[in-house]
Amino acid sequence: MDTSRELEELQNRRARLEEESRSLNDEQKSLEDRAKLLEEKIAIEELTRNNKATREEISQLESAIKTLENKLVGCFQPSEVPAPMKETLPEPEVTEPTEEETTSELADATESQEEQEDIVTVAEFESPTEQQEEFGNDLKIRSDKKKRKFF
Repeated sequence: MDTSRELEELQNRRARLEEESRSLNDEQKSLEDRAKLLEEKIAIEELTRNNKATREEISQLESAIKTLENKLVGCFQPSEVPAPMKETLPEPEVTEPTEEETTSELADATESQEEQEDIVTVAEFESPTEQQEEFGNDLKIRSDKKKRKFF
């Protein structure tokens, strides 16, 4: 009976060790889950901090852009542009033009057209996206012109 008693003790010891092993595995799994949970919380906190810093930078950039736009608009307000002086010329008498006067008028008209070609017009400030689109279109047109096709 000694052997049967020893066998029973060994089986009891084995059962306790198996129970302890399951208990340790469960504890290990719960600790691993807790570690993953904490890692996720840390990652979320870092992302939150980074997003907050990025939002602050964006806010500062937007305020700087508004300031610069206001400066730009302030520089080109119509009230600052001097109004052109209008000259009043005496009205000439209406007579039939001679042939020489007609040719001189034509020459004057071509001169005034040349003067108008030298006039510079100021356009409204475009947004950066519009400028980029226009620039991209210009580059595409230029590259299409430069392409040489040999057939």
